[in-house]
Amino acid sequence: MAVSFHLPILRGLGGFQSDWLRSDIPAGLSIAAVGLPSAIAYPAIAGLPPETGIYASIVAPIAYALFGPSRLLVVGPDAATMTVLAAAMGVVVSSMPAGAPVDRVAIAAALALGVGCFCFAARLLRLGVLASFLSRPILVGFFAGVSLSILVGQINRFTGVRIESDGLLAPIAEILRKSASIHWPSLLFGLAMFCLLWIVKATQSRIPGPVLVVVISCLLSAIFDFQGRGIAVIGDIPRGLPSISFPSILQMPLDKIALGSAAVFLVSFGAGIVAARSFGARTGEEVDANQELIGLGAANIAPGLFGSFPISVSDSRTAINLSVGGRSQAAGLVSAATLIAALVFLHSALRILPIPALAAILATAAIGLIDVHELKRIWQISRMEFVFALIAMWGAISFGVLNGVVVAIVATLIYLLRKTMFPHDALLGRIPGRDGFYDMRRFPDATGIQGTAICRIQGSVLFYNADYVRTRLRDIARNLTPDTRHFVLDAGAIVHLDSTGAAALDAVQAALQEQGVVFCVAELNAEAKALLQRAGVVDRIGVTSFFDDKEDAIRSFRLQEV
Repeated sequence: MAVSFHLPILRGLGGFQSDWLRSDIPAGLSIAAVGLPSAIAYPAIAGLPPETGIYASIVAPIAYALFGPSRLLVVGPDAATMTVLAAAMGVVVSSMPAGAPVDRVAIAAALALGVGCFCFAARLLRLGVLASFLSRPILVGFFAGVSLSILVGQINRFTGVRIESDGLLAPIAEILRKSASIHWPSLLFGLAMFCLLWIVKATQSRIPGPVLVVVISCLLSAIFDFQGRGIAVIGDIPRGLPSISFPSILQMPLDKIALGSAAVFLVSFGAGIVAARSFGARTGEEVDANQELIGLGAANIAPGLFGSFPISVSDSRTAINLSVGGRSQAAGLVSAATLIAALVFLHSALRILPIPALAAILATAAIGLIDVHELKRIWQISRMEFVFALIAMWGAISFGVLNGVVVAIVATLIYLLRKTMFPHDALLGRIPGRDGFYDMRRFPDATGIQGTAICRIQGSVLFYNADYVRTRLRDIARNLTPDTRHFVLDAGAIVHLDSTGAAALDAVQAALQEQGVVFCVAELNAEAKALLQRAGVVDRIGVTSFFDDKEDAIRSFRLQEV
């Protein structure tokens, strides 16, 4: 089968009209204003210099504007993606030879290229469905765990104390032991900025909290010489524009780069498509996960070529774009141009930005990842899904973020298996005066058909649940009334059947034959019937015992009685 691969070039600018600039320019300026603080702060999660975040916020939106299919989505640095990136980088660094030079920027760039390649490969294989692989409850739980990891990671930035332990509780215990070394001016200033962010959020100020924190922090830092008073600042940021450079991937452990890229890809793409569909539901814009793979692939390749790191769909920037009224990807281009201007003209102001202010921004963003409302909603809807959300959260906290991705994937597989291992079954009957067949447990008025039992199996019969289905059908058969002559399996809801499932149905037929009951199958799809034919089960059941629908089976039995 031929694989189609259509590049959505300039689709995000399709039908562009000059009067759209009245909306796109303000939207782009707003995106840049909101994005600049996070662009400076988020790289710290992975131990990268702040300019890498600015570079990513410049080149990624440009690449997405060229190749992305959406008019309104905005890409950029993302706290959850940065946390997974930090874990992936840690694995790469730890596997490098002792004494070998470690270039964290080059490693991050290599991982960005890897994520882009995974995006393109997934598009070629039409694996956009991977976006749904991590279920919403598991993503909510995983991000809650990630948020706690980010919060713990800000202890050293708030306090000025070097924290060497990892995990959740160990860093807290370490800072308690080192409490005498806390730089209290840094801690108090960071907490003040943290409180300011929440006040701005609570009052629904038109000025975004991170923008206000950056402006106030830079002003106070300049007036009171924070650096001279021992409060750490971010330091020099290169004035120039990013330049193309290809990381020396061959000098890195390629297996760790590939595995790290896969982990970042799965989380960033999964979360990105969830966000994209959420915004698409508001605007009526259709989200094609396979086409988004191209846009996100290009938006990750670009940072990889310009010395930066992987990105994803940015919730905050997209929300700002929609609230201001952006009409096309021109807003993203305006945002990129604004950040270029900031990089060139605001260099001196940005270099004195206090590190505790960045910690406050990161801590606030981390808390924003804990979706308490959604966790409550999951609890109300399904206790089982809530348990899996907690498992994903526990995995990210207890085993580290990268291993937490594996735990989340395993939890997803277990959840899927759990949902399909025990297919629902029901004995069907008729309700006087009404057409069709009804579950006799749900409808007390439904009564069985004289001499015939009809049992419905809702779900595929495969190797991992075939024994359960066989046991259930045989248990039902043992409790049939003595006058039962026909047992009809309603297979309309059996989508897939494998060889183990075929053997299970063969065993049911043999057990019924011993009871003197004829086993029949109704509404089985052609593919499953062909498999039973190849397994010889059709011959043992009898070709005449297969019916297109249940009504045909009932009519046939009545004719046999005449």
